[in-house]
Amino acid sequence: MPLKIYSTLSRKKETFKPLKGKKVNLFVCGPTVYDYSHLGHAKTYVQFDMIAKSLKFLGYGVFYLQNITDIDDKIIRRSNEQEVPWKELSRKYRDYYFEDMASLGVDSISKYANATDYINEIVSQVKRLFEKGYAYKISDGYYFDLKKDKDYGKLARRTALGNDDSISRVDENDEKRNSGDFCLWKFKKENEPSWKTQIGEGRPGWHIEDTAITEKEFGPQYDIHGGATDLIFPHHEAEIAQMESLSGKVPLVKYWMHTGFLKINKEKMSKSLGNFSTIRDILKSYPSGVLRYLFASGHYRKPLDFSKKSLDNAKNSFERLQNICENLKDDGKENKNYLKEFEESINNDINLPEALQVMWKLLRDERAQGKYQTIKKIDEVFGLKILEKEKIKISSEVKSLLQKREEARKNQNWKESDKLRDKIKELGFLVLDGKDGQELKKA
Repeated sequence: MPLKIYSTLSRKKETFKPLKGKKVNLFVCGPTVYDYSHLGHAKTYVQFDMIAKSLKFLGYGVFYLQNITDIDDKIIRRSNEQEVPWKELSRKYRDYYFEDMASLGVDSISKYANATDYINEIVSQVKRLFEKGYAYKISDGYYFDLKKDKDYGKLARRTALGNDDSISRVDENDEKRNSGDFCLWKFKKENEPSWKTQIGEGRPGWHIEDTAITEKEFGPQYDIHGGATDLIFPHHEAEIAQMESLSGKVPLVKYWMHTGFLKINKEKMSKSLGNFSTIRDILKSYPSGVLRYLFASGHYRKPLDFSKKSLDNAKNSFERLQNICENLKDDGKENKNYLKEFEESINNDINLPEALQVMWKLLRDERAQGKYQTIKKIDEVFGLKILEKEKIKISSEVKSLLQKREEARKNQNWKESDKLRDKIKELGFLVLDGKDGQELKKA
């Protein structure tokens, strides 16, 4: 069965055919870097990490591009509140984002593109849109004229804002031709960052950065555009309007993929509701493999309810998986039947929950051969690292206690052995006794 991907544009599963053979250009909207990244970011970026790795598993060459919005109203507002230069603030939180992605094992991104590194490309697009009659100039900047684009709304199948739409900035001006017209280039305001350009001194609108980046890196058309569901309108709709109006080539993107919302205890995550959690908050209590397992257990297009119960369930399953895989012996073989079944799950719109069950089915099959090598190959998609034993840093104190305990066991001094094991546990480690001697694990 060939790979089929559900495209938001057509609202159906389509057979995947990249524009150029087996080469795939994938773009996913990155964060606006003014604060720590939250669990909603984690869901989207971990699931797209697995999607990119699924494509590689199927033999595609993937160039995964992600933008970083490092200039925006939110960044300017936060920099003023904290009395920190906007560039310093955005770079700080961008670096924190990189740290969070590394902690989550998100390593499939080929290039991060800072919006401010593409000012010339942004200006070029605004200028060309104006010359073609799609953009107009008023007192505070250049705007896109929605009446000039008859197809506007084809991705979201609407032209009005909804409650769950993500709005980075509100472009309000009584001089606008149409209420929904969005800003392409914002003219300079006092105490705000700006760039001197051919179209005037100012800064980019939110939507234009993405098409400027992708046109520069991929050209006017590419294979997959991804992001969270709340970006469909107006953000992705605006991208289509901008690039298709400029190039005249349709479609801008062959396949639109969107991740479902992350809900906290069945409610939308929100700072106002007090249910907002950052990635680094959760990683203080749970290893990254638990989060990756949780995000793999739900289909990327579906909403996922995040709660202590769901997290603990994922933790139990992940640890059980680790324990089983720890005892696997490498016979140097791959199990072709299970790999084929796994591939069929991936071909079915990257159905990771189904693929996860294939892995469990293999592990429960007492007659199956090639488990180690097959799990190793499957885990290239999940990134759980279940075959990699964690490297434990052992202090000299713990090493000394282990040595003393080994001597006590040799002398059959079980009381002293138990006493030393308790001391080691107090220092954060569990001692397991096996046929090969003592084994240490984090408590």
